[in-house]
Amino acid sequence: MGKRILIVEDEESIRKFIKINLERADFIVLDADTGEKGIEIARNENIDIVVLDIMLPGIDGFEVCKTLRNEFPKLGIIMLTAKSQDIDKIMGLEYGTDDYMTKPFNPQELVLRVKSLARRMEKIEEADESILRLGPFRIDKYSRKFYKNDIEIDLTPTEYSIAKLFMDNPGKAFKRDEILNLVWGYDFVGDSKIVDVNIRRLRAKIENDPAKPYFIETVWGLGYRWRNMD
Repeated sequence: MGKRILIVEDEESIRKFIKINLERADFIVLDADTGEKGIEIARNENIDIVVLDIMLPGIDGFEVCKTLRNEFPKLGIIMLTAKSQDIDKIMGLEYGTDDYMTKPFNPQELVLRVKSLARRMEKIEEADESILRLGPFRIDKYSRKFYKNDIEIDLTPTEYSIAKLFMDNPGKAFKRDEILNLVWGYDFVGDSKIVDVNIRRLRAKIENDPAKPYFIETVWGLGYRWRNMD
């Protein structure tokens, strides 16, 4: 694949174990044991995906995630947490994480998660040059940019994939599992709540009033749809 992966993990044994497994999967892997070092590497290297631990010395993974997401909106981020509390997972997603895994985890599952995110990003990069317009929104599939009223809005790779799926199918109601399969991939084994959190995050960026969403409608008991504005 040739994707460049950055591991930010302070436990050396875990960091080395992850690195070995990702390198066996033909990824180019860099690593850091602190958030500060991770940010420095991201700023100086052409990184595609970051595997980021929450519990780090110095600045924690949430702050690292926030910094990286602000500076590199197209970067893929997978968060690692040693805690099982749902709030940690949700907080990680709210900071802009594309996926998360709870420790302890199967290293092969992490490799599959990284591959799934890499495929999602490659699919975006291979999109055609057409411009998709719907109401006040415009997607430039070639440059992978999203606009509202001609003002660019930075979306994460996952948010972009969801917006594109909806805008390609205005008025179509999608079940949560359908969105999970079409965006994250059929081999994704995580919690379907990741769909709701990303929808909430996308609404916060594109809705005039996120508390009263107009463009992304909730279909109660089913999932979501993009309002057909034609």
